[in-house]
Amino acid sequence: MSKAIYIATIESHTGKSLVSLGLLRMMLTKSIKVGYFRPIINDTESGQFDNHTNTAINFFNLDLKLSDCYAYKQSEVLKLLSKGKVYEVIQTVIEKYKNLEDRFDYVLVEGTDFAEEGSFLELDLNLAIAKNLGIPCLIVGSGKNKTSDEFINSMEITYKAFKRKEVDILGLIANKVSLEDRELVASELKKVIPSEIQIDVIPESLYLENPTVKEINEALEGKVLFGEQFIDNTIGSFSSGAMQLRNYLTRIKENALVVTPGDRADIILGALQANSSSNYPKISGLVLTGGLLPEASILKLIEGVQSTVPIISVKGGTFGTTNKIGAVKSKIYSTNSKKILLALDTFDSYVNAEVIANILTKYNSERITPNMFQYNLMQRAKVNRKHIVLPEGNDDRIIQAAARLQLLDIVDLTILGDKSTIQLKCDQLGLQIDLDKINILNPGDSVHNKEFAQTLYEARKHKGMTETTANDLVKDVSYYGTIMVMKEMADGMVSGAAHTTQHTIKPSLQLIKTKPGVSVVSSVFFMCLPDRVSVMGDCAVNPNPNAEQLAEIAINSAQSSEAFGINARIAMLSYSSGSSGKGEQVEKVREATEIVSQKYPDLKIEGPIQYDAAVDMNIAKSKMPDSKVAGQASVLIFPDLNTGNNTYKAIQRETGALAIGPMLQGLNKPVNDLSRGCTVEDIFNTVLLTAIQANQES
Repeated sequence: MSKAIYIATIESHTGKSLVSLGLLRMMLTKSIKVGYFRPIINDTESGQFDNHTNTAINFFNLDLKLSDCYAYKQSEVLKLLSKGKVYEVIQTVIEKYKNLEDRFDYVLVEGTDFAEEGSFLELDLNLAIAKNLGIPCLIVGSGKNKTSDEFINSMEITYKAFKRKEVDILGLIANKVSLEDRELVASELKKVIPSEIQIDVIPESLYLENPTVKEINEALEGKVLFGEQFIDNTIGSFSSGAMQLRNYLTRIKENALVVTPGDRADIILGALQANSSSNYPKISGLVLTGGLLPEASILKLIEGVQSTVPIISVKGGTFGTTNKIGAVKSKIYSTNSKKILLALDTFDSYVNAEVIANILTKYNSERITPNMFQYNLMQRAKVNRKHIVLPEGNDDRIIQAAARLQLLDIVDLTILGDKSTIQLKCDQLGLQIDLDKINILNPGDSVHNKEFAQTLYEARKHKGMTETTANDLVKDVSYYGTIMVMKEMADGMVSGAAHTTQHTIKPSLQLIKTKPGVSVVSSVFFMCLPDRVSVMGDCAVNPNPNAEQLAEIAINSAQSSEAFGINARIAMLSYSSGSSGKGEQVEKVREATEIVSQKYPDLKIEGPIQYDAAVDMNIAKSKMPDSKVAGQASVLIFPDLNTGNNTYKAIQRETGALAIGPMLQGLNKPVNDLSRGCTVEDIFNTVLLTAIQANQES
């Protein structure tokens, strides 16, 4: 069975970048050793390296040099082909590919993309390369600007051409099909293509199809005057502003790019005002032509206006500039994470990746890879949509994470804070986020305050809480968010980016409380190391647990590990391994290990054991050769908070590992605490964890 897939097309602009990104991410869920290869890359006028290759390497952080990823540039191979040197081309391609095949478990090969040379050369070259590499092929075609009959016919012809050349066909992906024709195209293709061939149909996405202001600016060699942080705005349409303002305003469409001479202050200011008005569509950008700039007084006025509209200046005239804009084809580039994430989500929604994955060599190790773990988080969080409350709406990182979550449409969100302040932050950060689709509540003057205060008072009056204190506490974001979870207005809460751990979880301990039989709330981090994911606890909550508490932490951590697809092998860490060490701390770990073994004899557990013996098989063989855990521990339990917190942070900083968590264990409903040094990625992943926990509770 092959460990590579070849993506082939017969024309340009099929959208195979979307397919490439989806397949790469799928491969990375099987192994960290994934390679990417383009036999022939495009020449670029700017001298920059091929966009496809840059995007693949940089976004997925592949262990590749750019020079490893291709055999020829387009101009080089065309010269060789014109001289009849097909054999030389094929031999070089094979040699370059084999170098990657020897290094990686899986390799994605992306076929030629000759935008100007016609489909026959494209088809012949793809056939020759795919056949000589001996790897199965996935054919991608575009239905854009074709009738259904034309598109189905072209896909059938391509399929038969590959079969005649004895190239194995893995599947066909019909891309850029109009939404209303999607089912028709799928059914008609199944009539002309053998049933064993996988067929997937992806509808056209205007957001992925349309260029960004950045792409327009690069094509026109323009200069950004204002709003550079919004340069990735996607363009829905474009038009020239040459008529009087009152007439032009009626012609503005959603996400329009306005093209106007640089001295037309009326059009410029009118377009900016229209963008701010609820009565007109949003503007994606302004292009000022003729190399003209507005007068100083107008520039000063624009500079002082809060706007989400980037403004660029170009040297060409309005007519010529408009024609050039119409010729720009959008690409998915490595810095536009929004388009990449949407492309991945589109792939997941319309391509049966599991069928494709079946042709790949199965990954034999039980160790789950970091990419697999993160991919599985997203997929599992989507299974049963949950509602998560984020109390810290005044934190930029929270808003950025919320924007990403909204883009991927994974969870419903409530953000606590003032809506106008949050909107201003979104504008300043250049975020395209629809706050009307997010529930925003301000605990300072919420309609729920009276009801929440009564709930809090009733829950805590036996502890001496007064109604006055309850009225004050519900205005605190942690209490407000916790009460939302308590009253099932939200399924879970994520906080702590701007608050201490105690501030975050104290209301949860008072109101949500622990599960039956649980005496201690603890936490785990999912440490995404280069070749595995380890579960580490407790690194955030309990300063010095006793033996019984340590045993409970180990049991809960093992359950968390299994719940997230990681086979639990528990290492109870100490400064000595086996029976050699003595001392109070070692005895505590030994006793905790015995408690776990008695309660759950089927759990694989070892302790006390040192960290190196727990994770390194060579050391394990010398120190504990008969252990079923040593050398392959997946759940690492630290004896105290001092050891756990410092160890996870040391690993994170020194190795670059991604630490997802902490995830709290033992509460009746999921409430999770962030580190105050957390990143947007940390928040995003913790929300996914919380949603999955909520699914497990329901």
